[in-house]
Amino acid sequence: MLQDLNLKDFLEKTGSNSPVPGGGSAAALTASLSASLVEMVSNLTVGKKKYEEVNEEMEEIKKIAMEMRKKFLNDIDRDSESFNGVMAAFKLPKETDEEKNTRKELIQKELKNAALIPLEIAKNSYKILDISEKVVIKGNQNAVTDGLVATMLARTAVLSALYNVKINLISIKDEEFIKQVTEEMDKLSDVNKREESILKKVEL
Repeated sequence: MLQDLNLKDFLEKTGSNSPVPGGGSAAALTASLSASLVEMVSNLTVGKKKYEEVNEEMEEIKKIAMEMRKKFLNDIDRDSESFNGVMAAFKLPKETDEEKNTRKELIQKELKNAALIPLEIAKNSYKILDISEKVVIKGNQNAVTDGLVATMLARTAVLSALYNVKINLISIKDEEFIKQVTEEMDKLSDVNKREESILKKVEL
């Protein structure tokens, strides 16, 4: 599995002529890094006398961030597997009308899956902003820049995943599916403003 590769091997595989891992997996990795930094700031806050008032809140954020980190790691492989599914569908035989129809239907099914997975990554990455904002404001201020980096990475993960959704939508024929997915993407359209709002809370 891609998530089990060491960092050097993962980057080498990403930089190779293999189409996976690609942008969607990179978005998931970026989101995982973002969640990890939120987790770190909360860990550096929990148990500190200066931050006793937010100890319970930081404990909860730590748990949320840890679960997010693990989920995004799994998404690295899920995204790559969805791409492989599309490629496998394109390789199906198309000699007879029946084969052509089967191939066409499976391609559309796999394309939808390949759009829905990065959409899920984008939506979950957006949720990181809720907890990154909290650690920036209430967390250990010695690690505030780590919270800011988490915020920037979350924003990047959202946009990166959305681009991967869009590229798959181009080849999908189901107009209702496209409409529904587009509406979901529109709900994340303020991600740049969300990031900017959080970054402005800190003066360096």
